[in-house]
Amino acid sequence: MSFTGDAEPACTTAVRPQDVPARSLNAFRDYLAVRDRTIGLPRQEARSLIDGRTVVITGAAGCVGRALLRELAPYAPRRVVGIGLEERPDLPDGVEHVTLDIRDADALTALLVDLRCDLVFHLAAQRDPGLAEREVARTVTTNVLGTRNVIDACAAAGTGRLVYASTGKALRPYTSDVYAQSKRTGEWLVADAAARGAVAASAVRFTHVVDNAIVLDRFRTWCRADEPLRLHDKDTVFYVQSARESAQLLLTAALAPPDDTFRLYAIHDLGWPVALHDLALGAVAESGRTGRIEVVGHEPGYEKRPYPGLYDPRHSGDVSPLINGLEAPTVVPAPVGGVDCAVGRAALTPELRESYAHLAWVCARTTRQDEIRGVFDALAWSLLGHAVATADPASVLRIARLTEPHRPSMSDEHLRVDGLIRKHAGLSTAPDEAATRGSDDATDA
Repeated sequence: MSFTGDAEPACTTAVRPQDVPARSLNAFRDYLAVRDRTIGLPRQEARSLIDGRTVVITGAAGCVGRALLRELAPYAPRRVVGIGLEERPDLPDGVEHVTLDIRDADALTALLVDLRCDLVFHLAAQRDPGLAEREVARTVTTNVLGTRNVIDACAAAGTGRLVYASTGKALRPYTSDVYAQSKRTGEWLVADAAARGAVAASAVRFTHVVDNAIVLDRFRTWCRADEPLRLHDKDTVFYVQSARESAQLLLTAALAPPDDTFRLYAIHDLGWPVALHDLALGAVAESGRTGRIEVVGHEPGYEKRPYPGLYDPRHSGDVSPLINGLEAPTVVPAPVGGVDCAVGRAALTPELRESYAHLAWVCARTTRQDEIRGVFDALAWSLLGHAVATADPASVLRIARLTEPHRPSMSDEHLRVDGLIRKHAGLSTAPDEAATRGSDDATDA
């Protein structure tokens, strides 16, 4: 795995298992223990929703998909059908599986119409941020156009509810990182489907799921191969949750009223964030072999530092860290304790719907990564303009004022985002910045 970033590779540090600090060992144990964490569900309501119904899960053979199958079983669904690329996945008894690519719109629609399903959980996705930067076409066609196909199939089949699995990375109002933006773009498709009455739809945001962690799998693989454990940054921290929590969060979202309001759910208290360095040291101790740790900078697809206006201080600490400052004013209590629900998003404009259609047209005619990335990024930027224009004006103004001291140290991407936010807040940007960053008026939705 190659990493590139703006940090110079540090000298490799050898660490013996017996030298791993107790603090790091405890942090590693706490990290693994998150796999047993759960959230409560109102069982009677869940049974009323699922008992005797036909449930479809895209990506059912994945880690969270399997956890969801286990959570569904006690509520006696009439039929459970998994959809995925796997030929013969090992799923629980009684669960049917159809090998199907969600990018095949006709086959997907025919299947859902035939099943006459009541509830669809859409989990299928390309989920590796690093791979997304190398395989732009695959990621966009799966995560964006595949999601559009699921929505259209649900509408054609008269499906009662759709629940979309997003990511905590989608809390960024805009990013050029393909994976994060593909999931955020998918959220907008689902929200628009709800707003126009195509299907009652909600979404959840997951953060790092311990049970299928890409980073821990890498660390363990590198330990076994006696390769350096390559870290983006020693100071990197991140929130975590369990596969079971994730499955229960999906069921929570399914309990949303079947109306035309989009609801976004996230776990309120994710505990203390985990330090990447502690995770690497814990993997060394677990392996029982001397490990080598090297800081190499940020791999493409991973953000070095967040936009300074990501959160609104008025709401920080009161809502999930997976909900941003533009979304926080809409948060209301969820039907399950410990879960936050951000309510409503403005429907897409005709111009934005046309931009989605243009993206599909381009993807159908080329696999050139740079061309698809350019069209996709233009759509993502227009979505940011739409999000800011339809957000609470007071929150937009507070964020613009909050970021003022940070502007000299912002990246070009964050300055561009900040410029658009300041424009909607009625604040000016420096003339020299406007000249060097370029005008965003043409892409402001």
